[in-house]
Amino acid sequence: MISSRLARRIESPLLPILKKININPNAITLAGFFITSAGAFIFAYDFRAGGAVILLGSLFDSFDGMVARANGRTSAFGAYLDSVLDRYSDGFIFLGAAYHLRTNPVAMALALGALMGAYLVSYTRARAEGLGVDCKVGVMERPERIILVTAGAIFGFIVPALWVLLAFTHFTAFQRIAHTRRALAVKKPKPREETPVRPSVTVKNVRREKGSGTV
Repeated sequence: MISSRLARRIESPLLPILKKININPNAITLAGFFITSAGAFIFAYDFRAGGAVILLGSLFDSFDGMVARANGRTSAFGAYLDSVLDRYSDGFIFLGAAYHLRTNPVAMALALGALMGAYLVSYTRARAEGLGVDCKVGVMERPERIILVTAGAIFGFIVPALWVLLAFTHFTAFQRIAHTRRALAVKKPKPREETPVRPSVTVKNVRREKGSGTV
């Protein structure tokens, strides 16, 4: 949430430059995904180098949306593609961390638990929006997760960073569950439309009408 506000503030001064970039936003999304995936592979063997590459890839993840909005090229499929590839990236990053920490069972479990939390943060929002509830609440959205995990990797506090990620990703998921519950409780159901009852037409009724001479 904090990073989203910061990105919006940065976007306004860059608007004249962004309007001159004639690149399909989906191409930027794909480029960021491949860079992040490469960083996640490196992450499995070298935290500092992998963290730096992942951080570079995450810049593309913010840049694609800016370019799309500046040039009026936002689309439902672009948002869908970005969300799906983010889930793949999250999986690669935390699996890379788990592999790197495989000799430490507790740290490996932290990485896998943080991965579960990251997916729950995404799922709780998607499911809420499927029910018609806007659900962008929470303290640990994806930009915050990327900043924390890459900072922990580069500066050597990856295990404490994973503890924080484990706690706050699941806390964010519970925040969204509570928010959705409140929103659905106050949401008024649509009034039920009554279907007019039509008289049934039978063969006997038709014969009677014909016999009465009505036209």
